[in-house]
Amino acid sequence: MAPRYTLRFNGAAAARELRAAAARGLYHGAEHVLGESQEVVPLDEAALSRSGAASVDEGTLTAAVSYDTPYAAYQHERLDLRHAPGRTSKYLERPLNESVDQVRALLAAELRRALR
Repeated sequence: MAPRYTLRFNGAAAARELRAAAARGLYHGAEHVLGESQEVVPLDEAALSRSGAASVDEGTLTAAVSYDTPYAAYQHERLDLRHAPGRTSKYLERPLNESVDQVRALLAAELRRALR
């Protein structure tokens, strides 16, 4: 006679763990993009750089990277502005586009950890 096994699956707890892991992964991804953008954000008095932040809305599972100065969007969008060497406009868009694979990997790693 073959042995009998019982499997209990708590779907609600698993969903909560995966959602929390997804939020952590998104936060790590946003932090990565923030770090990459800090390397190219325009520097004058460093107020723009210091205003950078990463955040996650756990309810909607969305992440954001933002810079909070009155001129952040202006600096980001104006391609004709002069910046110090290595600093550039599109200081958030470019690092985000270049970091897609790393962000996916960070998110996947957190989800894998939650499934162990």
